[in-house]
Amino acid sequence: MGTIVNVGAIVLGGLGGMVLGKFLKASTQELLMKINGIAVLFLGISGAMEKMLSGSYAMMLILSLAVGAVIGDVIDIEKGLERFGQWLKKKSGNSKNKLFMEGFVTSTLTVCIGAMAIVGAIQDGLFHDPSTLYAKSLLDFIIIFVLSASLGIGCLFSAIPVGLLQGGITLVSGLLTFLLADGALDNLSLVGNVLIFCVGLNLVYPKTIKVANLLPALLIALLF
Repeated sequence: MGTIVNVGAIVLGGLGGMVLGKFLKASTQELLMKINGIAVLFLGISGAMEKMLSGSYAMMLILSLAVGAVIGDVIDIEKGLERFGQWLKKKSGNSKNKLFMEGFVTSTLTVCIGAMAIVGAIQDGLFHDPSTLYAKSLLDFIIIFVLSASLGIGCLFSAIPVGLLQGGITLVSGLLTFLLADGALDNLSLVGNVLIFCVGLNLVYPKTIKVANLLPALLIALLF
């Protein structure tokens, strides 16, 4: 139920933001996108600094990002995500929408990265406790509502990767209980928040970092 509610919240947030966006002029939409980026930057900073100040994570963080970046760039996850976005763009009849890809990629990375998605899905699968995903649903509703006001319908389709990721984790949650260990969760949270910071950076300064190519850093962090 947690993932179903989360997907529904993203769809509703996306639809609400699109309605709001129609009443905003182009300059206001651009300003709103920059403000969104600043907000996401500070969300990432606050989450990362909370962990950095409570322990010695510098070496883990540097190695996770460096090794993860190399792996991700070789695989080119960003290109794969963009291909999926292009397929959705055509299938949904949005071929002429210039902002579709930016909205889809940005919103997908914002709502998929982070400990809440993974830990919440495991809790829902193992203990039938969707409370973490319910809390995430409210956050995602607000985030997608604001993003879609400036980036449009592409943001709404981030519900698909969220459904696949969290739903898949819930189904195999029995094999992933080690992720609930304090050390694993702390590492995941720190690196995840740094990636969220990078997403915010891309909103303020478009296409600065290929964040999707940094996703393997989360796996490296878990190995620590």
